[in-house]
Amino acid sequence: MSKIAPSQDAPRPLFDTGLAIRKEVLGAEYVERAIAGADDFSRPLQEMVTEYCWGNIWGRPGLDRRTRSLLNIAMLSALNRPHELKLHLKGALTNGATREEIRETILQIGVYCGVPVAIETNRLAQEVFRTLDAEEG
Repeated sequence: MSKIAPSQDAPRPLFDTGLAIRKEVLGAEYVERAIAGADDFSRPLQEMVTEYCWGNIWGRPGLDRRTRSLLNIAMLSALNRPHELKLHLKGALTNGATREEIRETILQIGVYCGVPVAIETNRLAQEVFRTLDAEEG
């Protein structure tokens, strides 16, 4: 059971939906570790991310999870957020994106965000792929 719960004014359905989606995309172990590490200072941010990002946005029907993942790869690359990018590269595969689609996204990043951004994203993608391949045996 999660140690994080929505505050009194947070709608419970969006939080519950968000928590479920967050665990499905990023992995229950990662999410539980992030939640368990929350203290009085960081707990409101965990609640907001779970409810707003994962419940309200990822829970919307307008885009499938694969598309949302590919968009996140592009945006996180442009913002130079390698930690989150690595999580979302793995999440993209979980959401049905292929390595070829991720490669095409990286090529698109190169044109619109710059070649150095694409090179770094490619390096991180290869790191994630090697780790996943090693875990699969």
